Amino acid sequence: MNRRIAVAVAVVLATAAFLSFAAIRHGFFDLKVYYGAINYWVHDGGQIYDWLKPNSKYGYTYPPFAALAMLPMAFVSWPVAIVLSCAAAVVTTGLLVYWLVDPIARREGWTRWFTFAIAACLVAAFEPLRETFSFGQVNTLLLFLVAADLLWLAGRGHRAAGVGIGLATAVKLTPGIFILYLLITRRWRAAITASATAAGATLLAAALAPDASRQFWTEMLWNTDRVGSLSFVSNQSLQGVVARLDPVHPSTILWLALVVATLAVWVWRVRGADVRTGLALTGVVGCLISPVTWVHHLVWLLPALILLVDRAIAARDRRLIAFAVFAYGMLISRFVWIWERGSPGVSGFVGSNMYVWLSIALLLLLPIPDRSGGPPLSDWSSAEADQQRTVRA
Repeated sequence: MNRRIAVAVAVVLATAAFLSFAAIRHGFFDLKVYYGAINYWVHDGGQIYDWLKPNSKYGYTYPPFAALAMLPMAFVSWPVAIVLSCAAAVVTTGLLVYWLVDPIARREGWTRWFTFAIAACLVAAFEPLRETFSFGQVNTLLLFLVAADLLWLAGRGHRAAGVGIGLATAVKLTPGIFILYLLITRRWRAAITASATAAGATLLAAALAPDASRQFWTEMLWNTDRVGSLSFVSNQSLQGVVARLDPVHPSTILWLALVVATLAVWVWRVRGADVRTGLALTGVVGCLISPVTWVHHLVWLLPALILLVDRAIAARDRRLIAFAVFAYGMLISRFVWIWERGSPGVSGFVGSNMYVWLSIALLLLLPIPDRSGGPPLSDWSSAEADQQRTVRA
């Protein structure tokens, strides 16, 4: 026990030292946008999408339902808003990490608190998570909603399955890919519930904020200038790759062809996969096909990375372990930012899109358990851990 405590303390201190050196402080930039726009809307009587952060072109870009969910920020001070944002990110990330690593600890017979402590430190160093905290972003909250839905509700056939995915989709459109996942895997009731929840939340926002809803769906949704340049190195999506090939005239046809091919591979892989694999692969494909996937959006890769480690350890596959170590090393290193000012030549093209290549590799290489002739895999049940332990034996 004393040795584990000493190791845990050493890892915590090493992580803190790494973060003090590697983490870039963005001053809660995105949270300032949310906070300023909400206060302008509530207290100044302006339209939420008309507000721009001073000395910038950045304004509120989320659907009106997200603005309704953020209304409490209009009644707290800026320091309190920061505390609430950080607390929400810590709690949701902590629960997500616990849910994903606990099956590994139980299967391998590891001490659970120690496993969680080490995993939490490794996740804290993950660049997308660092960026999420520093920007004051909502990524971990949305990932938490989707993961809780798929693993706790849909994975167990609960009648409320789909609500979390629907709410996440109403807050930000990109989690809607998980509704498509429910349809592909024939979880009809959950898909209907998710769609109805997203539609109901959107209609509620339209009833309570008709002007903002009209402005968003007719203007803001199509205005890409408010989110930044598609060719900027932080955009680690297929669209970003295409835009960096020709920043002035990026090929829409090439991008759509890549999206269709990526979706085809995803459908082929997830149709027979268990729910945890479905969560992981759908998170990866969402990052790839979204027109804009800033580095902080790549928190959606976290389930895939953890599941990759899980499957590599279970199979004692050194190649998979090596790939997991390499992918993690890249995703804590700020590697793509070497080409922040441009990406000339072959090496620049390869390096500036490194996180995209890693996402594609995860989509293609994440092992999917063979479920033929066996019961469906649940998600965090002791039955699954027992089953995997039996397979290994």
